[in-house]
Amino acid sequence: MLNTFDILETIRMIQDECLDIRTITMGISLLDCIDPDIDKACAKVYNKITTKAARLVEVGEQIEKEYGIPIVNKRISVTPIAMLAAACPDADPVQFALTLQKAADTCRVNFLGGYSALVHKGFSAGDLALIKSIPQALSLTNNVCSSVNIGSTRSGINMDAAALMGQIILESAKITADRQCIGPAKLVVFCNAVEDNPFMAGAFHGVGEPDCEIHVGVSGPGVVRSAVEKYPDASIDEIADVIKKTAFKITRMGQLVGARASRMLDVPFGIVDLSLAPTPAVGDSVAHILEGMGLEQCGTHGTTAALALLNDAVKKGGVMASSNVGGLSGAFIPVSEDQGMIDAAVAGTLCLEKLEAMTAVCSVGLDMIVVPGDITAETLSAIIADEAAIGMVNNKTTAVRLIPAVGLQEGEMLEFGGLLGSGPVMPINRKSPAKFIARGGRIPAPMHSIKN
Repeated sequence: MLNTFDILETIRMIQDECLDIRTITMGISLLDCIDPDIDKACAKVYNKITTKAARLVEVGEQIEKEYGIPIVNKRISVTPIAMLAAACPDADPVQFALTLQKAADTCRVNFLGGYSALVHKGFSAGDLALIKSIPQALSLTNNVCSSVNIGSTRSGINMDAAALMGQIILESAKITADRQCIGPAKLVVFCNAVEDNPFMAGAFHGVGEPDCEIHVGVSGPGVVRSAVEKYPDASIDEIADVIKKTAFKITRMGQLVGARASRMLDVPFGIVDLSLAPTPAVGDSVAHILEGMGLEQCGTHGTTAALALLNDAVKKGGVMASSNVGGLSGAFIPVSEDQGMIDAAVAGTLCLEKLEAMTAVCSVGLDMIVVPGDITAETLSAIIADEAAIGMVNNKTTAVRLIPAVGLQEGEMLEFGGLLGSGPVMPINRKSPAKFIARGGRIPAPMHSIKN
């Protein structure tokens, strides 16, 4: 039962602390759209997406009005397109990307994810063609997002794929250099990718998911920051308890919205992803939560420990609020989308190496990090491999979303605007990993992957 205090508290969170539903994402299987004729396949893809998601935005807007809860994005995720491209090997996969964009425009969604390939153990039919088409596909579309999974705890790391993705990221930045290098901002390289992630740019609809379902991604860094700052003298375990209780409240709101959307759209309710996803808005920052715990600035010594506390408490509070918790769930640390992270990076307190350490204990990984435009493809590949190794060994999802800022150097700012914010060009290690990357092959899975 909700009482007056709970209702007023939620209203205050929405008005003053940036609480929102970050996304309602509809996952749609395209397996029944596979056809050796790419024109027929694209027609099936367009018809299925626009039929299943015809009312998605309308329902999202209706729920916003009904409950007074902001729903920032309405999104779609689809089956990895490489699976469809495998059936028409002589065709250009970019045609699928253009079809996805057309469907996104028709449905009026903010993003559509799934221009993706899963190559963690090797390349199968359709994978290479799709991966090599990513720069052009992202250049020719506005709302289509791409992801590639190059490793997993069970399979190890496909280093040939890591080497290729360094080239793809760099090419994507160059081909969109006239648009703030936006291409790689819509591209994620994963290790241990999950099949029910509602957040972009890494969302795709896994083959183990139902034909169609609704996922909800909640947010609320501002709410957690406000709660933590009310207890300036609390002990660490008391702070953990405060965060758990706050995460519980945030997740209950996501559960409410997801269940309502499921009924209205007549599709199954998938998961609530309770990740703390920051925005450039004042106060909506994961870095500010860590600073509220007592760090002078995010990135200083103690940051990784504070982030581990935050991530664990968020998950524990969330799983008590919903039996549908999934996706990534935890704390995101995208640099360009988090004002506190931006400030710390500009001050030099937060460096790439510290961010890498932080990814061992948070959700996902090196996210929305701007690097110098003259970075080599091999260095990009090595950063990807480092991050994938953290995910593989720790049996967690890690990801890389790096933006080479073509024409910019360390210390300059790359301005995206909107939800993507702006990012300082961060220093990189200039010693070359080229010979290591050129070896190719596969980094074997760790011993603890053998569980059967």
